[in-house]
Amino acid sequence: MARGAEPAGERRRRCGSVLGYFTSAKFLLYLGHALSTWGDRMWHFAVSVFLVELYGNSLLLTAVYGLVVAGSVLLLGAIIGDWVDKNSRLKVAQTSLVVQNASVILCGIILMIVFWFKTQLLTLYHGWLLTMCYILVITIANIANLASTATAITIQRDWIVVVAGEDRSKLADMNATIRRIDQLTNILAPMAVGQIMTFGSPTIGCGFISGWNLMSMCVEYLLLWKVYQKTPTLALKCSKVEESELKQLNAKKDNDMKPAEGVQLIVEKDVSGFEPQQEKEVGCAARVAEPFITFRDGWVAYYNQPVFLAGMGLAFLYMTVLGFDCITTGYAYTQGLSGSVLSLLMGASAVTGIMGTVAFTWLRRKCGLIRTGLISGVAQFACLILCAISVFMPGSPMDLTVSPFADISARLFKSEPLPTIASPGGEPEMALATGMPNLLNGSTTPANSGPEMSPEPVPLISVSLLFAGVIAARVGLWSFDLTVTQLLQENVVESERGIINGVQNSMNYLLDLLHFIMVILAPNPEAFGLLVLISVSFVAMGHIMYFRFAQKSLGKQLFACCTPDPKAVSDSSLPGNTSTV
Repeated sequence: MARGAEPAGERRRRCGSVLGYFTSAKFLLYLGHALSTWGDRMWHFAVSVFLVELYGNSLLLTAVYGLVVAGSVLLLGAIIGDWVDKNSRLKVAQTSLVVQNASVILCGIILMIVFWFKTQLLTLYHGWLLTMCYILVITIANIANLASTATAITIQRDWIVVVAGEDRSKLADMNATIRRIDQLTNILAPMAVGQIMTFGSPTIGCGFISGWNLMSMCVEYLLLWKVYQKTPTLALKCSKVEESELKQLNAKKDNDMKPAEGVQLIVEKDVSGFEPQQEKEVGCAARVAEPFITFRDGWVAYYNQPVFLAGMGLAFLYMTVLGFDCITTGYAYTQGLSGSVLSLLMGASAVTGIMGTVAFTWLRRKCGLIRTGLISGVAQFACLILCAISVFMPGSPMDLTVSPFADISARLFKSEPLPTIASPGGEPEMALATGMPNLLNGSTTPANSGPEMSPEPVPLISVSLLFAGVIAARVGLWSFDLTVTQLLQENVVESERGIINGVQNSMNYLLDLLHFIMVILAPNPEAFGLLVLISVSFVAMGHIMYFRFAQKSLGKQLFACCTPDPKAVSDSSLPGNTSTV
């Protein structure tokens, strides 16, 4: 054997381990999540642009769509989670996958028809047929989003816990990898579909997304089945739910059981006359009231969770304008940043987000899960201090003497054209490249770029500090998000994972909806600094809630020094918790 040559046995073992990884349930779960997330990100980016294009370059349909989506998850989050809990894992995953992708495919087909025959549809029934198409598209797209919510709950909050088994380090690594996939697809997927729409047409974009979802649905369905086969414990959900229900049943008082036994006897005797009909009427009333009872019980159960304050702390982070959404990007345009610069900043935010997932796994090993959330929260808030300082630096348009409500009526009833996504010459504007039209000054170009504006450039100190703080804070933000996610995974009993995470999604959407309402009430750039200060305050309140949760959980050990103790992860199990990973 030549010197330095690798033994054949060692080479075969290494090849076998690599092949084993690529066929493992963990990797197949990653692959399925990547395909699902890629399709989701393409659709969420494209549907907003499609709705703007369809409605004469107005943001009305996009705003209605966002409101319907947020309101639906807010109202139905607990009910969706309860459905996830009450059905087998494979049935939930496959049903939500098929409904989600089929809805997107149907939406794409309807949009293609509308783009092709829009002129004819405008003349039929005085345009009401076209209006019905808009309503149909928004309704079906909302169904797709609800199905996507169910998919996220069952895969990211339940399947991943079962696949990880009792190894909490493995669970942390899997959560971090899932977030890295989210970060990458969040940047790459909109770029890909944006290029197709830019160099092709909206109709081609609709066809591409429909075709992608059709192929992706078949592959994801197969991957889910493979993961289910390779993880036999995924099939044990029903028996655990029954065991939990039996324990609750045995804990009830005897006098509480007697009415139920009496009803059962009436049904079994098969007597004729009035009694069976009365029982049927009671059953119908109970079925009608069941969604409302589930909604109430879900929020009560969420409030009673030992990780309630941690979940609320995460939800409060959604009440912010300090992110790369259309609001912050629109403000950046008013301050003179170009689309190319913003795209670089978005890429930098993705990099720091991935760094946050790496920091989470390292900190959790060194300090334990709960302390990781404390460190991440302090890091995020410290970075956001830069955003608060930027409000008072040169170049900031903040002016508290200008009423934020002064021009609301002018903005609502102005007659000039609303933002467009394509220039008159046919060249795509920057809004299409970034997906973020300027909502603050009613244009898709920087506020100081026109020839009629003052040649004096706006000082960039303020906006530079703002985005430096936003980008740097992503490290702490994503580490904190992963911390709360794993706390929910580990400390919520299996029979309630779906409904609790459904309520958590509802809370997130509620605070996100409030932040958009806040922007609607104060839309002018002079008030954006006030929105920044309010956002930093809500982030601080969220981390104060988490600090209170950590104080209750760890007590005097809260500020213990971080040590590389392999048992450090034990602080993620709260007193009185009976769940297992």
